Amino acid sequence: MTSHAQSQTPLALSIGDPAGIGPELICEAWAQRQSAQLLPFFAIGGAGLLASAAKQREVDCPIIAIADPAEAIDAFALGLPVLGREDTPYTPGQPDDAGAALALHSLAEAVRLALLGLSSGLATAPVAKAQLAKVGFEFPGQTEFLAAVCGLAPDDAVMMLAGPSLKTIPLTVHCALADVPSLLSTDLICHKARIISDALARDFGIECPRLAIAGLNPHAGEDGRFGREEKTIIEPAIATLREEGIDATGPHPGDALFTPRARQSYDAALCMYHDQALIPLKALEFDEGVNVTLGLPIIRTSPDHGTAFDIAGKGVADPGAMCAAIRMANACASRRQQNQAYHT
Repeated sequence: MTSHAQSQTPLALSIGDPAGIGPELICEAWAQRQSAQLLPFFAIGGAGLLASAAKQREVDCPIIAIADPAEAIDAFALGLPVLGREDTPYTPGQPDDAGAALALHSLAEAVRLALLGLSSGLATAPVAKAQLAKVGFEFPGQTEFLAAVCGLAPDDAVMMLAGPSLKTIPLTVHCALADVPSLLSTDLICHKARIISDALARDFGIECPRLAIAGLNPHAGEDGRFGREEKTIIEPAIATLREEGIDATGPHPGDALFTPRARQSYDAALCMYHDQALIPLKALEFDEGVNVTLGLPIIRTSPDHGTAFDIAGKGVADPGAMCAAIRMANACASRRQQNQAYHT
């Protein structure tokens, strides 16, 4: 593992909201780096609060200050490398504006380094959107922020939730359920399905991705009896995608799409709204679920859980999803590097 790690640019980690579980899980991930098979990474900002989080959790995680991302490779064997002097006191479970400002700085700097090629990508610890809004963050979430910073339209960045046995994508995300039918369109489904198919091939090594597209209504509309969106929007999208050579099937009834047998028949499930995608993923893969942003020029992953202010600092938060997010980011980065080398 050492020689492979030394050949790869390190991964950047944004620390998330300092009052949440992100800091302690970053420290725990470093402590479990060998058993979790994690390649070198470094955190951005919060050296003092990370040291406090490690002490509070009683995890052996020395903090190593670095002045350049390249230093993280050698420093990683000795402790958790941290880039930058920005810091704030560690107050688990008590979010404040100073912590939100640090979270935003850490996120923005992680994106900048990835775009410059100084990191292999970024894994983002959870943020509190309401707290970020207080310090000027104007986006619904980190996915939309990443799209804007990368110069993309909001629909060009696609949120995928991935676990060992399931990958799901909500085609509409942070909106009221009542608004979903008016937001859906054949063009939207086709556009995101193309991005998903390309990303699964490029970043996940799935040569011919199989996409299962869910219906919106119960029983996928049951031939129009429970709604017409399947007939007027979803079926035409599937037909167009199949004409383009994309292996798309559906519309599949949402209540049957996630059975063990059904999950064997596709590589990713495209869902019509937020909870249709996130409920099965969190039910099946909560401690290993990863949020991946597809369609970006950079790699970005995040554990598929929130800040969990109620348990922050209590030493009970599971590091599985954080470790999985780091591992997945490095795997995707490796595939991109291999593809670039193959095509040069």
